[in-house]
Amino acid sequence: MTVRTALVIGGGIAGPVTAMALRRAGIEPVVHEAYASTADGVGAMLTVAPNGLAALDVVGAGEAVRAAGQPITDSVLTDGRGRPIGVMRGLEGLPPGRALSRPDLYRVLHELATAEGIRIEYGKRLVDAREDAGGVTARFADGTEASADLLVGADGIRSVVRTLIDPGAPGPAHVPLLNVGATADVVVDAAPDTAYFAFGKRAFLGYWTQPDGTTTWFGNIPHEEPMTYAQAQEVPAGEWHRRLGEIYADDRPGRELVENTPPGRLAVLGTVEIMPKVPRWHRGRMVLVGDAVHAPSPSSGQGASLAAESAVELARCLRDLPEVPDAFAAYERLRRERVQKVAARAARTNNSKTLGPAGLAMMKLMMPLATRTFLSPERTLGPEHRFRIDWGAPVDAAPAGAR
Repeated sequence: MTVRTALVIGGGIAGPVTAMALRRAGIEPVVHEAYASTADGVGAMLTVAPNGLAALDVVGAGEAVRAAGQPITDSVLTDGRGRPIGVMRGLEGLPPGRALSRPDLYRVLHELATAEGIRIEYGKRLVDAREDAGGVTARFADGTEASADLLVGADGIRSVVRTLIDPGAPGPAHVPLLNVGATADVVVDAAPDTAYFAFGKRAFLGYWTQPDGTTTWFGNIPHEEPMTYAQAQEVPAGEWHRRLGEIYADDRPGRELVENTPPGRLAVLGTVEIMPKVPRWHRGRMVLVGDAVHAPSPSSGQGASLAAESAVELARCLRDLPEVPDAFAAYERLRRERVQKVAARAARTNNSKTLGPAGLAMMKLMMPLATRTFLSPERTLGPEHRFRIDWGAPVDAAPAGAR
């Protein structure tokens, strides 16, 4: 069948990128967002890696995202006192990625999608979908329905579409790290365009200075019990500020950053969640993209980038393969191994954030040699950051055994 229309469920990061990619493949999308209005105030900081920027270039969003973010060239690993453990230089010949807030990325992508004439409907929380010979029809909580040739689930880590495709699909898994971020009204001792990752006495800290005289930072704090975003918001900001002050009291610059962060500016996001391997990426006329099907830990620095890649690859497959089952099978074949490798690396990074004193001492001894050999930037990040999707190349159908 010829695919002419698509319902994109979810208007976060993956949704508008998917819609713009589908438009370039000759498919008319409509985005359906569960929030009653834009969600441009939701979220903390993230990184769009060079491979993610390359994918955004395909949909015409790369330059706008570069302009909204701060280039990050090098990474420095330190102990809790700010003393260097190792340095990860930027990859040779590769432009730097960008660090920016999720609200800024959301705003840029929504502005671009709207400027292209892509319709985004708000207050449309998906509750069900049914398929027939003519297409797929989505039913929303407000009682309305919408139909198209196919439905794309870009509805995040708690995807409704994922459960419609496979009622037995796994849900998100808990990582025992509390995720918090903010911007402090102070400039600490740090090189420009460099991200610092500090293994402190009680918690992990990442930070980089901003041109406006502030320092953006995030913390990963050991936290065994799962805590949702809603539960984290039930704790007063002043109480979180007090707890963080205690956690980072013996660390530099952790203590200084917390002290110079107004409590109301803290973004406490709950404990980290990731997606386990999802057995089924698609069924019939429904398919998944972004966090709905592959949500690596934030430690990967690849969540938004992988979402953009998958959006582009899905559109490319639908452009070149007229039969929807063939297009979906090719899309999964081209994406599954890559996203699982990134998730595995991120899991190893998570483990390093809770090393303890003995583990940290060993890291100090090994890291200078490791970053020159098996943990060199090229070996560690090269396969991820240098990856490019060739939009102009035709897609071949998946082999029969892979369908």
